[in-house]
Amino acid sequence: MGKDTYHGPLEQVDQCCWRIPKSYKPGMRVDGLIFTDEGLLEQIKKDQAPEQVANVAYLPGIQYASLAMPDIHWGYGFCIGGVCATDPEEGGVISPGGVGYDINCGVRLVRSDLFYGDVKPHLRTLVEELFRQVPTGVGKSGRFHFKDKELRRLLLEGSRFLVDRGLGSNSDIDYTEAKGRLDGADPDALSDRALARGVEQCGTLGSGNHFLEVQVVDHVFDEPAAQAMGLKKDLVCVMIHSGSRGLGYQVCDDALGMLRRVPEKYGISLPDRQLACAPVNSPEGQKYIAAMRAAANFAWCNRQLLMHQAREVFASVFGRSWQELQMNLVYDVCHNIAKFEEHTVQGKLKKLWVHRKGATRAFPPNHPEVPAQYRKIGQPVLIPGDMGRASWVLAGQQGSMEKTFGTTCHGAGRAMSRTAAFEEAAGRRIDKELEARGVIARAQSRRGLAEEQPKAYKNVDDVVDVVDRAGLSRKVARMRPIGVIKG
Repeated sequence: MGKDTYHGPLEQVDQCCWRIPKSYKPGMRVDGLIFTDEGLLEQIKKDQAPEQVANVAYLPGIQYASLAMPDIHWGYGFCIGGVCATDPEEGGVISPGGVGYDINCGVRLVRSDLFYGDVKPHLRTLVEELFRQVPTGVGKSGRFHFKDKELRRLLLEGSRFLVDRGLGSNSDIDYTEAKGRLDGADPDALSDRALARGVEQCGTLGSGNHFLEVQVVDHVFDEPAAQAMGLKKDLVCVMIHSGSRGLGYQVCDDALGMLRRVPEKYGISLPDRQLACAPVNSPEGQKYIAAMRAAANFAWCNRQLLMHQAREVFASVFGRSWQELQMNLVYDVCHNIAKFEEHTVQGKLKKLWVHRKGATRAFPPNHPEVPAQYRKIGQPVLIPGDMGRASWVLAGQQGSMEKTFGTTCHGAGRAMSRTAAFEEAAGRRIDKELEARGVIARAQSRRGLAEEQPKAYKNVDDVVDVVDRAGLSRKVARMRPIGVIKG
């Protein structure tokens, strides 16, 4: 499928939502709904992502609508920013394209007791030391190796496996989505190749849009919510964005190979073979789910170890332990995952498989899965932007349960392909441009910085504005980058 402009129907529902009616294509079972505003709509029409929203509406068992967030852009099968819930009782399917190659790619935010004035004199030393100590780049291995029985336990137990070995604290688990573990993971569902790729990659950042960023709280919009999260103006935080590395990529690749002919076996007709899927209750569906859960647990361990290494660097640069620096986890969210959750559809409570592909869970106040400390304000939502502008902290709202199966956006969303961004940056020094903005950036290559330059992304402020106005999640604080390391 080409990435040319979308010419299909888009009907305005309200200020923050547009509909692709199910009459658009004969196989659509539900409407498509895209959460956006007029300002972002023109950008959204520039590729085939809305067409992918319509294609997802073909999936058996899909509930309510095929959904997309304002950071929507073209992806594999599903658009990035796509959300789909299926009911296994109605022949609902699981689709690896609705999770993505980087299973449980996600974001965690760590606060500290340091303020900008404390860090500014040491910023270059801090960024250089982070770049030295935290492995970055394609296929890079790190100092942590988990083989055979240890790797299997890590895949089964998630974050708890590491905390029990002194590589974190119990509160790290409390403030991680799903407590850093999905039940039902099965290491035996992974190929030898996937397992081999996981041995040396836990605790490594990877490449592409993954980063470890030193940030400053730039502006607080909701004082009580910020207070509950321990955030205040000018406080220094660390944001980590990474996923399941080569192991997760291989799990997805293996699953797509296994599922290539499965839709026709079950009489499922699809408009795009990248939507390869299997009924949830089929042997093929169950095998993918077990492997995907194991990869999700690996990703939580990866972010746990990245945080552990960042804490060590801060301790060495500032001469105090991470506990003294109060480098506590605010929250960890995943945004490439499928989870079995309870949702109300047309007044009826159902257990559904919610696919979030480049989308973040945003459960509202009083939801039982929100940690007690945040129960009154709603689940923390972490939305990274680009390394030159800002990232955001929000809190989940009731509107997400009514409109999007408890989901909001996951980032700014690309406005340029990596190739286009690299070509556009020819002859420029992105690191010097960032430094002029007060951001010290280190990467393995100039190409990496060029592909991820601020111009390559939509303005995250515009994206966050839509989900705030739509009642999916509420603005809490805006974070300004001051130092970043990338692959």
